[in-house]
Amino acid sequence: MTRSDTAGRLRRAPFLLLTLVVTALFSLVPGSGTAYAHGSVVDPATRNYGCWQRWGSDFQNPAMQQQDPMCWQAWQANTNAMWNWNGLYRNGSAGNFQAVVPNGQLCSGGRTEGGRYNAMDAVGNWKATDVGSNLTIRLHDQAGHGADYILVYVTRQGFDPLTQPLTWNDLQLVTRTSRYAPGQEYNVPVSVPGRSGRAVFYTIWQASHMDQTYFLCSDVNFR
Repeated sequence: MTRSDTAGRLRRAPFLLLTLVVTALFSLVPGSGTAYAHGSVVDPATRNYGCWQRWGSDFQNPAMQQQDPMCWQAWQANTNAMWNWNGLYRNGSAGNFQAVVPNGQLCSGGRTEGGRYNAMDAVGNWKATDVGSNLTIRLHDQAGHGADYILVYVTRQGFDPLTQPLTWNDLQLVTRTSRYAPGQEYNVPVSVPGRSGRAVFYTIWQASHMDQTYFLCSDVNFR
């Protein structure tokens, strides 16, 4: 090998290293079509999906602290929870959800190990989606897992997500779906007549490919 060949390789080394790092990071980014993809409710947006939508391309902007304080605390607590908005699930629940997800930890699915998703349980003024009494919960299944069923709950009238931690007793079942074949989008129509003000939709998606359950909080404001 000549001296010029060696110099050329040394010059290219930083570029090759940067390429490998970017490729590795991209494989973790939602929407990249990798095996890391799972899914979530995207409308009304879940807490971490909404934060990723609004700030994913600008997550170091200090303006977030004033404009979107609940997302700010979540990004500071664990950035990976925002990038992995599609990975908030538990394996092996066997349908006994209240046994594996404690009160006050519903929005993290009890996934508080290492602080990954516990910022989702923070009580405060999360950005809310305006909805009417008849709406469609839209679940995006990037990995095509399918669903044995989807449960949709809404918080009871009078529950205040700005000041109260979410518990199982705060939830009212709105609908339970039948099976969905593997696909990319599952639409769940729900009707919640006579509601007004702030509320939380709690969606439990039981995937079909294995005993894998997603626990998803979407903040809404009934118009």
